[in-house]
Amino acid sequence: MTVPRDFQEPANCRPDLLIGRDELFNQASEQLARGGSVLLHGPAGIGKSTVLRALATESGATARTVLRCSATESESHLPFLALADLFGLVLDDVSDKLPAAQRTALESALTGRGESTLLRDGLALRLAVLSALRALAAEGPVLIVADDMQWLDPASLELLGFAARRLGDIPVRMLCAVRTDGAEHDRHLRALPPNSLAIRCNPLTRDQVASLLDHRGYTGLQRSTVRDIHRTSGGNPFFALELGRALSENPTPHRPGEPLPVPTSLRDLVLSRLEMLSADARRTLLVASAGARPTPALLHAAGRRDAEAEMAQAAALGLLATEAEGPAVRFSHPLISAALYAEAPAQERRDAHRALSTAASDPIERARHLALATTGTDPGVAARLAEAAAQARDRGAPSMAASLGLLSARHTPADSVPAPDERRLTAAEDAITAGELDLARDIARDVLTRATVPADRVRAWITVIDTAGHAMTEVDAVFPQALADAGDDPGLLALIRYQLAWRALLVEGDFDEAREEAARSAALAEQGGDRYNELMALAFQAQIETLMGHPDAPATIKRALKEPQDPRVACHHNGAGYSRFRWLIMSDQLSEARATVTALLREVRRRGSVESEVHFLRGVAETELRSGHCGRALDLARESLMMARDTGIGEVASAVLASIAEASGGSVERALELAREAVDHAEGNGDQMYESRGLAVLGYAQLVAGDAPGAVRSLRRVRELEHGLGITDPARGRWQGDLAEALVRIGEIGEAQDVIDVTRVNALRLGRESVLAVLDRAEALVRAARGEHEAALVQLTSVQDRLAKLGYGLEEARAAFVLAQLRTRRPGPTSYDESARLFRRCRALPWLRQVEAAALARPEEQVTVTAAASDGLDSLEGLASMERQVAALVMEGATNREIAARLFISVKTVEATLTRVYRKLGIRSRVDIVRLAAGRRSP
Repeated sequence: MTVPRDFQEPANCRPDLLIGRDELFNQASEQLARGGSVLLHGPAGIGKSTVLRALATESGATARTVLRCSATESESHLPFLALADLFGLVLDDVSDKLPAAQRTALESALTGRGESTLLRDGLALRLAVLSALRALAAEGPVLIVADDMQWLDPASLELLGFAARRLGDIPVRMLCAVRTDGAEHDRHLRALPPNSLAIRCNPLTRDQVASLLDHRGYTGLQRSTVRDIHRTSGGNPFFALELGRALSENPTPHRPGEPLPVPTSLRDLVLSRLEMLSADARRTLLVASAGARPTPALLHAAGRRDAEAEMAQAAALGLLATEAEGPAVRFSHPLISAALYAEAPAQERRDAHRALSTAASDPIERARHLALATTGTDPGVAARLAEAAAQARDRGAPSMAASLGLLSARHTPADSVPAPDERRLTAAEDAITAGELDLARDIARDVLTRATVPADRVRAWITVIDTAGHAMTEVDAVFPQALADAGDDPGLLALIRYQLAWRALLVEGDFDEAREEAARSAALAEQGGDRYNELMALAFQAQIETLMGHPDAPATIKRALKEPQDPRVACHHNGAGYSRFRWLIMSDQLSEARATVTALLREVRRRGSVESEVHFLRGVAETELRSGHCGRALDLARESLMMARDTGIGEVASAVLASIAEASGGSVERALELAREAVDHAEGNGDQMYESRGLAVLGYAQLVAGDAPGAVRSLRRVRELEHGLGITDPARGRWQGDLAEALVRIGEIGEAQDVIDVTRVNALRLGRESVLAVLDRAEALVRAARGEHEAALVQLTSVQDRLAKLGYGLEEARAAFVLAQLRTRRPGPTSYDESARLFRRCRALPWLRQVEAAALARPEEQVTVTAAASDGLDSLEGLASMERQVAALVMEGATNREIAARLFISVKTVEATLTRVYRKLGIRSRVDIVRLAAGRRSP
C-alpha cells in the first residue's frame, strides 16, 4: 500500500496504548529520525504491532511515500505477495523509470501474468526492486513498514534484503516487526539496511499491566488480582488484557489465592499441545502447575514416579523450559500452567493438591494444599491454615497471610472459637499491612453485613476507616456507628478515639483537638489493658506535639518508648520510632535521623509491611534531600511514589516528596505537575495538612522554575493555612525562606523582612538552627535590595559556613549561589565555580542549570533602566556592556555608591568604569554624560 506525503494524520498521533513503551518508542523514533531503520522483535502479543503502528504514524509524516505490507501464516507460501503489497500501487509511477528488462521482471512478479521467478529473472528482478526504491526516493523520503516479517514469503524477503544492502545514502528507511518466540532475530536483520537498530519488546511490569487494564476499562481489580494477572500473563499485554476481559465477564468475583479464569482465546494457544501428551504426563504437569515451586524431587514425593521422562516429553513439545536453570520445573510460559490447571476437572485438581499437602516441605505450603484439597468446613484444616497464616505473617509475607486467613475462615465452622468472622478480620488486617486496601475493605464490609459481636463490628469499622487513608471525610458516617457499637468498652473506645485524633488533624486541622483525642485514646487503652494501642496513641500524640512545637513533645516520646514495648509498634509508621525520627530531622540531627529511619525501613521490609515501607522510604528520601544527596533522594522518592500508587497508600504524601525531589534533582516540570496533583487531591480529601504541604512544595518548584509571582501566591496561602492550623514550628515545612526570597524577587521587600522576623522568633524558641541559617540567607537578599551590599556579603558568608557544618548540602549550595550573584553583576569565568561545584556534588540539576544560565546571562539584561536613559544609551554605541550600564544609572542621577550597590560591584570599579567612559566619549565628567545623552535625544 502506498500513502502519499499529503496524508493529514498528525505526526504526534501516538496511541494511548503505548503503556510502558516510552523508552522503546523514543529510541526507535530517534533512529528513524536519523534516517536509520528499525527492527522490533519479541514474542506474540507483546505489543510489537502497536508500537510499529505508532512509529509508522509519526515517521510517515516526514515521508513522501509509505510502503506497507503485512502477511499471515496461511499466505506465506505465496511468492511475491509481500512485494505486491509494497509496490502494487506505485508500479505505474515507477515502471517507466526502469530499464525494460527490470520493468518486465517486476511487472511479471507483481501481476503474476508471466512466469517470473528469482531463478529465471534473477538479477533483473533484484535490480528492479532497487531501482524502484531509488525512483521513489528521488521524489522524497520513503518509509517501508513491514509487520509480521516471519510470515513474509521467502522470495519477497530475499528481494528486500538485496535492495536494503545497496541503498547507501538513498533516503529509504525500513520499519519492521518480527515474532521471535525466543528465536534469534539476526537472520531477519539481513532484510534491512546495514546498521539497522534491533529493539526487543520486553514484558510489561506489574504497574504497566495495571495501567493497561485500567485503560481498557478493567478497573476495580484488587491488587492481588492484578499481581496474578501479571504473573500469569508473563507481562504480555495481549494475554493480560484477555485475562482481564475474562475476569470482567465472570459473574463470580475472583478470590485471592484462586486460579484465574483462562479464556478460551488463550487456552486454545496451548491446549492443542497439551492434547499431544500422554495421560500420565498430563497429570504430572497438573501437579507441577498446582505447586508453588515444583521440582523433580517434589513430583516424586507426590507420587509421580516417571516425572523425568514425562517432563522430557513436555519439554519436547515446548511446554516446559529446556534450558538448565537449577532444579525447578519451569513452564515455558506461565499461561501454560494456568490453562492446564483451569482445564483440569475439579476432582483432579483436588487430588493434585492432596498429594502436595504431604509432599511439600514447607508447612505453609502444605497447609495451603490441604485447604485446596478439602471441601466444606473442617476445624482441623482451619486451625492449620490459621497457624500457617501466623507463620507467613512472622516471615514478613502479609499478603500470603491474608490469603491463608481467608482460606482458614472458609473452612471454619460457624460455632467455632475463634469464629469465621474473627479470622476474616485478621485476614483484612494482614491485607492492610500488605497494601491490599481494596481486599481489606471488601472483607470488612462483608463482615458488617452479619456480625453482631461489638468487638467484631468495631474491628470491621476500624478496617474501613484505615482503608480510607487521608480521605477521612469519605468515612465520616462510620464514626457514630462505631461509637454506638463500642458502648462503654474502654479498649474499643480507645480504637475509635485514636481514629478521631487523626480526623481532627487531617480534616479539621485542629491540633489541640487532635492532641486531646490522642491522649484520651492512650488513657482508655491503658484502662483496657491494651498496651499496643496505648503506645500507638502516645506516639501519635508525640507527633502532633512535635508539629505544634509543643514543649511536651520530648517527654511524650520518652513515654512512648518506655517498656514494656510491643514489637508491632517499634517499626510501625505511626509508632514511637518514627515519631523520634521526625523530632530528630526537625532538630537538625541528620545523621541520627538517617540511622533511625534506615533501621526502621530495614525492619519493615523484613516484616513485609507495605504501608510502613512507603512511609519510611519517604523518610529516608527526605533525609537524603536535606543532606544534599539529591540524586539518591530522587530515586527513593520515585520508588515511594510508585509503591504508593500501586497500593493506594499515602499517594498525596509521596507525590509531595517526589515533587520536591524532582525540583531539586530532576525535572522541574514534573515537580510542578506532582505538586499540583497533590494539592488537588488534598483539597478533594478535605486534608488541610497536606494541602499546605502540597502548596509549600508547589511554591518551591515555582521558585526553582523562575516563577517568583507564582511562588509568592502559593506560599502566602501556606502561611494562611498553617496559621489557621496552629503550626508554629518552621522546621515542619521549611517554606518561609523560599517565600521571603520570592518576595524579594518581586520587590516586596517589607513583607519579606516581616516573614523573616516572625519566623525567626519561633525558630529561636525551638532551636531550629538550619531554619535560622536559611532565614539569614533570605535576609541577605533583603539587605542587598536595600543597598546594604557589604553587610549582605558578610551575612551570606556566615550562612554558607553554618549550613555546611549542619550538613545541609543543598542549602549550602544555594547560599553559595546567592553569594556569587551578589559579588558581581557581570560574572567572570570563575564567578560561579563554587556554587556550580556544590550543586554538582548534590546532583541538583535544576539548580545547576540556574547557575549556568546566570553565568551566561548578558549583564544588560540584569539591570532595569528608565525609558529616557535607554533612549540616551542607543546613541552611545561605542561603550562596552558594563560601561553602558554605569552610564544608564548616571543618567538616572545615581551616585557612585548607589551604582555600586545596584550592580553589586565596588565603588572603585564604578570609578574605573567611568574613567573609560569619559575617554571613549571624549568628555570629562558625569554631567557631560547627561548632556551628551540629552543632546542626542533632542530633535
